[in-house]
Amino acid sequence: MKATKKAFRARLVSVALLAAAVASTALAPGTAAGSHPASSASADGRLTSRQLQREAARVLAEGGFVGVAVMVRDGTRTVRARAGEAELHTGRPVPRGAEFRMGSVTKTFVATVVLQLVAEGRVSLDDTVERWLPGLVRGNDNDGSLITVRHLLQHTSGIHNYGPEEDAGNTAADFERTRFEHWDAEQLVAGALRHQPDFLPAPDHGPEPEWNYSNTGYVLAGMIIEKATGRPWAEEVRDRVIRPLGLTGTYAPGDDPYLKPPHAHTYHLFPGADTWTDTTVRNISRMDAAAALIGTERDVDRFFTALLGGHLLRPAQLAEMRRTVPVSENFQLGFPGLQYGLGLMRQPLTCDGDTWGHGGDLEGFTVRTGFTADGHRAVIVVANGTSDERLLAAERAVRGLVDRALCAGTD
Repeated sequence: MKATKKAFRARLVSVALLAAAVASTALAPGTAAGSHPASSASADGRLTSRQLQREAARVLAEGGFVGVAVMVRDGTRTVRARAGEAELHTGRPVPRGAEFRMGSVTKTFVATVVLQLVAEGRVSLDDTVERWLPGLVRGNDNDGSLITVRHLLQHTSGIHNYGPEEDAGNTAADFERTRFEHWDAEQLVAGALRHQPDFLPAPDHGPEPEWNYSNTGYVLAGMIIEKATGRPWAEEVRDRVIRPLGLTGTYAPGDDPYLKPPHAHTYHLFPGADTWTDTTVRNISRMDAAAALIGTERDVDRFFTALLGGHLLRPAQLAEMRRTVPVSENFQLGFPGLQYGLGLMRQPLTCDGDTWGHGGDLEGFTVRTGFTADGHRAVIVVANGTSDERLLAAERAVRGLVDRALCAGTD
């Protein structure tokens, strides 16, 4: 076992060195590696920086965002673009290398740690919540003895998707009043258990399961990590993923409500409001293991590239992560074919193949990632300025960019 772990760490170091080499080829907007600013499509059909700049402006307009940052990588060639403002009414552009809240991209990090524990024989995907957290998930027809670890990671547990806004309110005034409040994992689970489950979980290897997105499921997964290891989920993510891959801009902030500079501001148009609310400064404990991490484009790219390349999980566990089920119709938002594995999303491209990754959303921002199955091509979009009224248009704009960027140069 020790020899195996040493070899696995060596692979992580090699991935970090490779990713550093990839990052060193990153292009500034309007610049191609070893060339002058691009003026048209590149000879091989891939997106040029000028084309990507137009794509970023298109997403900004169609999605009604305040600011947009886009990174596209094809092998070791990286192009970046940005549009809009980092802060309203300042004209200041979205900064390069900015920190941002990842939102639910956090789920892929958490699922990776759970699957590492599975590989080590410390947790099983067939273990029930009751085994690890006895007596916690009970009441209102909720039954932790029916819910497995796989159900939690796959969103097939049926447990209610609780958000503190159910109790704290969902107006601009409510956000201002509660933005610094701390929430414990136990509080989040208790909020979900006031509801009956959306459905009872199906057997892991039975017919196609029912599906509902549940942040609560990942809060429970984080609690299971702590029970299995004796350490909080954030420390396990840090020591098993963040540090070995050299993700210097990725961390769990705890109760610290601030982003480190440079960063763009996030804004949300709350129901009933006619002006933006700046949501940048906030205590993110209310999301816990479901969506608390902060990161950068570089780090998100490095993480998914290592994951999909088989450098974070053994083949059996990566195969489990990639084994997907269809999501509910309301979650597809007009994009049929979206499927969910264990903390990993898959969606068909308009060209051949699929895009893999995970998205993230909270009041004020949207993060979308897209990677080819081998991690060779990547797209990361971070958009600030959200509104429930523009949800579908914004989603179409961002997903459309991911699709066009990944399909460029595939013929």
